[in-house]
Amino acid sequence: MTATLDVVGIGNAIVDIIDNTDDGFLARHGMVKGAMTLIDEAQAEAIYAAMGPAIALSGGSAGNTIAGLASLGAKCGYIGKVRDDQLGQVFRHDIAAAGVAFPTPAATEGPATARCLILVTPDAQRTMNTFLGACVNLHPADIDEALIASAKFTYLEGYLYDPPHAKEAFRKAAAAARAAGRKVALSLSDSFCVHRHRESFLELLKTIDVLFANEAEICALFETEDFDAAVEAARAAVPLAAITRGAAGATIVSGDKTVGTTAAPVAKVVDTTGAGDLFAAGFLFGLCREAPLAECGRLAALSAAEIISHYGGRPETPLSEYVVAAAG
Repeated sequence: MTATLDVVGIGNAIVDIIDNTDDGFLARHGMVKGAMTLIDEAQAEAIYAAMGPAIALSGGSAGNTIAGLASLGAKCGYIGKVRDDQLGQVFRHDIAAAGVAFPTPAATEGPATARCLILVTPDAQRTMNTFLGACVNLHPADIDEALIASAKFTYLEGYLYDPPHAKEAFRKAAAAARAAGRKVALSLSDSFCVHRHRESFLELLKTIDVLFANEAEICALFETEDFDAAVEAARAAVPLAAITRGAAGATIVSGDKTVGTTAAPVAKVVDTTGAGDLFAAGFLFGLCREAPLAECGRLAALSAAEIISHYGGRPETPLSEYVVAAAG
């Protein structure tokens, strides 16, 4: 069967609430700069009350990646759980407006739609405090196997690999993609995810075609502080791995091939939220178009550059136009 979609993403449907702050605010609230911390609803309310005027934007790691792919011109779908509340409506509106199919029904009971309180310091580092809310109730019954089978790639968000029902949904989606002869991509999402689920992730890699990680995540996965050793372990574990290194670019390995990608220039780094998500978007777009690995890396770097030039994890300039302008 010919694929009608490029990528279906599965992840935590989250609304980002972004505020500028300083290191003192982080210290007063016991936050580790640059980290992502899971919080409960009471903590979310307390932190939000202490924040200044904020910007609310739909986010979530896989949601950002799918929105980026759509901005590049890809045809996409998304699976994730929201509640039938105001933030849930915001998330659904935003992803539908991007042209993405989002068939997952909203929950009518249980916790509120997830939100991520993002504190951006003057050095553009973002410190995230995430209340997962309705996300944790994603169930295997929410996995639309026909939607999965219609896409060239199913993209799995490592952040989702925690609650039992969500983990089962994750595995069901991967199995459905493999059964349909499609490919599966995984983002490790955060080193804290790796430390919590290292053995499970290593087992899951046996079914993964494309692995996305940053330097800290890949070293944590293979329990080494030697980046080169981690790269070689990734080369042996999966058919294709794209490993980001911030301003140092990225290393892409596939079989005996190694491709280095430089970071695309940006006039000013405003907010690094979504940089890895959009890197994955550009890279997957290239793969869907059967581009060489170097071109996939170039598209990835440009997509990441656009996202760090403004607040939020979703493009402000259509990436299809941004990439053309960069080439010109």
